[in-house]
Amino acid sequence: MADGHGKKPEDFKKQMEENFRVAPSEYTHVKKVIGVVSGKGGVGKSLVTGLSAVAMSRKGRSAAIMDADITGPSIPKMFGIGKSNFADETGLLPAVTVGGIKIMSLNMLMDNETDPVVWRGPVIAGIVKQFWSDVNWGDVDFMFVDMPPGTGDVPLTVFQSLPVDGIIVVATPQELVGMIVEKAINMAKMMNIPVLGVVENMSYLKCPHCGEPVYVFGESRIDSYAEGLGLRVLGKIPMDPDFAAKCDAGEAEEIEFDCLDTLTETLEGLL
Repeated sequence: MADGHGKKPEDFKKQMEENFRVAPSEYTHVKKVIGVVSGKGGVGKSLVTGLSAVAMSRKGRSAAIMDADITGPSIPKMFGIGKSNFADETGLLPAVTVGGIKIMSLNMLMDNETDPVVWRGPVIAGIVKQFWSDVNWGDVDFMFVDMPPGTGDVPLTVFQSLPVDGIIVVATPQELVGMIVEKAINMAKMMNIPVLGVVENMSYLKCPHCGEPVYVFGESRIDSYAEGLGLRVLGKIPMDPDFAAKCDAGEAEEIEFDCLDTLTETLEGLL
């Protein structure tokens, strides 16, 4: 049904969504923006973000990470990046890892990485917008946005302000997470953002003696859970001490893994 001016309700909704969009830097050309979300903290969302960027970089794709987890950034540490606030006439410049992954995080801009970010939601949301509008990202095939957990100001800002092409949902095997994960999925659907699928982190521990999987949190139910929601399982990441050690040492690009092959295939299909 149209109003007196001939516009339908869905037209108004589309116009409102477009009004929230923030234009990128004129020097930025990103083909696909992928949000990495979780319903709660502590499930390894940043690990999945980092490994996704590494996986696509190894496929020969240019990758970037926007660290939108402003109050709990961990991406710079994973990739061994310290303070880096370089800029030129084109804008703020992201740091570039040894493997060529571009990264922007608030921790790189602060004098002390342990200083707390005691800001209200609108200010934090404004920083995320600036990471899109004021940073010269250059040419990027895949930009991964590491978002804070939950469905608050920052995820909403990212969904409304950036041209997000899809989200990756991160979960753990614990049963409670199911309900919380669905909140993140439902938020994306409300914002008309495609859900690419689910990655299960801490899925199992490989026995160091026999190599068989040990299900520390109980046997995984992610396959039936994802099927019930009509989603793909994009990967199952094991609990691997080597992963943690390399991330702590800033060597995320040195991690050897093949647990995200379905994720990389899915992302390749977007181009």
